[in-house]
Amino acid sequence: MLFLDRKAELAALGRLGADGGLAVVWGRRRIGKTRLLLHWCEREGGVYTVADQSGAEVQRAYLARALAEVLPGFADVVYPSWERLLARLAADALARGFTGPVVLDELPYLVASSPELPSVLQRWIDHDARRARLRVAIAGSSQRMMQGLVLGGDAPLFGRATVTIDLAPMPPRWLTGALGRLTPSAIVEHWAAWGGVPRYWELAAGLRGDARARLVALALDPLGPLFAEPERLLLEESPPAHEVRPVLDAIGAGAHRLSEIAGRLARPATSLGRPLDRLLGMGLVRRETPYGEPERGGKRSLYKIDDPFLRMWFRVVAPNRAALVAGTAATRRAVLDAHWDGLVGQAWEELCRVGVPRVRGGGVASRGPWRPASRYWQGTEPEWDLVADSVDGGRVLLGEAWCHARAVSAAALAREAQRLAARPAPRAVGDRELVRALCVPAVAAGAPRVIGGVHVVTLRELARD
Repeated sequence: MLFLDRKAELAALGRLGADGGLAVVWGRRRIGKTRLLLHWCEREGGVYTVADQSGAEVQRAYLARALAEVLPGFADVVYPSWERLLARLAADALARGFTGPVVLDELPYLVASSPELPSVLQRWIDHDARRARLRVAIAGSSQRMMQGLVLGGDAPLFGRATVTIDLAPMPPRWLTGALGRLTPSAIVEHWAAWGGVPRYWELAAGLRGDARARLVALALDPLGPLFAEPERLLLEESPPAHEVRPVLDAIGAGAHRLSEIAGRLARPATSLGRPLDRLLGMGLVRRETPYGEPERGGKRSLYKIDDPFLRMWFRVVAPNRAALVAGTAATRRAVLDAHWDGLVGQAWEELCRVGVPRVRGGGVASRGPWRPASRYWQGTEPEWDLVADSVDGGRVLLGEAWCHARAVSAAALAREAQRLAARPAPRAVGDRELVRALCVPAVAAGAPRVIGGVHVVTLRELARD
């Protein structure tokens, strides 16, 4: 697959200039860390190596062999310790004018076999690597361990990194670069299927059909490469994250409040703090609070699976595995179809909320700029898909995300706009000026963009850079 986007991340890595420095990269598996680092190494003439679960001696031999490509003779000796290998690397690099980059990917595997390695790296980065002006990057998919190495005040590498990158999912506008020409509605559907994970896009690009057909082949077919994907993600964490699986099952099945999750698992709510914190740290679950409440500590907070593909898997695959194994392509498609509209609708709502601060041009954008949007729910009051404050605090954007399979006609827009204009505003917005918006993937040619004071916003506006 073509290397797409990641311009900001490459620019950040480029800040490791003539004086060298340390970059730390982490993010969930399949998100594109390896592809990013390989691209950077190839462009800069560096060395990339990825660890596995071998013993320390074998890992050092693998690294020495990779370094020998740019430092001839480096693999001709056996290194009894990481201190000896790293000292030789800095000395040879200085002598030959090699400044890297040197990338150590999947560092948690190295640490598992050599617990002393973080402290060894700290001393090496502070002294030998600095003298050699080496550009060094360490990366890993175990976000818990990578963050522990760098972010905590007592972390071994705290304050050493020139660049830290928490690699985020790709934005939806790049789906067409991976999958070819897509209508706006098809972009939303593919986002509902794969989210922003490049590896999933790559697999989908090798198949024909719409998002559902590709999803059935890759994730609902027992022979598909993604049929057991979440189980592999949890197993590959360091340490493995088996204990969070029941929580994901409960959330995927529709339990979103803490009390609901606890009830589904027949456990006290006080016992769920650790697994939920781990899921939040891994980026697999997010805490959602209604507009107007503090992000942390809100009594009405909900827990949602953050990744669209994992959300689909725990809603569709996990509870129906026996039927999927025994079924046919047609029956598997029927299982997916029963949940599809809800999955696509939720994905579209989230794209709208994330896209609000990026809206540019006229219309809604001219009344902003806008802060990140939230959802609103409170008792018997009407729910709102998105509520956002203007940056200056003077206005509030109230919006509905309406996902439609085709470009919406002027008549349909008029009906929805009339209904939206009559809906009472949340009490939490007070007496500030209201800006109402109807978000749809696309509109028919000639359809108005403002109807009765309601602004019509499309995917094209929401998915801009």
